[in-house]
Amino acid sequence: MSMNRRDFFRFGLQNAAKLASEAVAGKLGLSAGWLRPPYALDEPAFLDACTRCDACIEACSYNVLFRLPEDMGAKLAATPVMDLLESGCHLCSDWPCVTACGPKALVLPVAEDGSPADLPKLARASINIESCLPYSGPECGACADACPVPGALNWVDGVKPVIDEEICTGCALCREFCIVDPKAIDIAQLRAPLAGSV
Repeated sequence: MSMNRRDFFRFGLQNAAKLASEAVAGKLGLSAGWLRPPYALDEPAFLDACTRCDACIEACSYNVLFRLPEDMGAKLAATPVMDLLESGCHLCSDWPCVTACGPKALVLPVAEDGSPADLPKLARASINIESCLPYSGPECGACADACPVPGALNWVDGVKPVIDEEICTGCALCREFCIVDPKAIDIAQLRAPLAGSV
């Protein structure tokens, strides 16, 4: 296949943009992208609704949310994201980040009976048994009191942590409290990374 000069440069720029996006995504923690705040609308609707007002970021007292940098392109720059490899979401009972969102890019769902909806599924958490101390002999328990979701973090023989993926929200607080390096809790995105993000 032959390629003219214009196509060559366009292809080069697209690949450079893709590599830049992947590099920033890697810096944000999750190798293939980033995570929106809890209860974010689907990405196209989120981008249409979000005014980049920073209200959700300012409402997060744990500093989990931050703005995407300007070099992410006009479509994504300054929109809020979180990096669960750095800090866990505290699943605050009053959801200040969500209630602060005036344009409703973040919307707290309500069940049919008017009660609060289920906790959001943010990501997928799993134990890396090769780096988790109790799986190699010594006791640990650093993550024992970190999990805010009853039944999500359990213990085999009272010593080895096991995550119930049906209950776990992927908030990553267990990862934040993990004392080994590299961390023994792996966090993976639930959604596919955004395409054409730069």
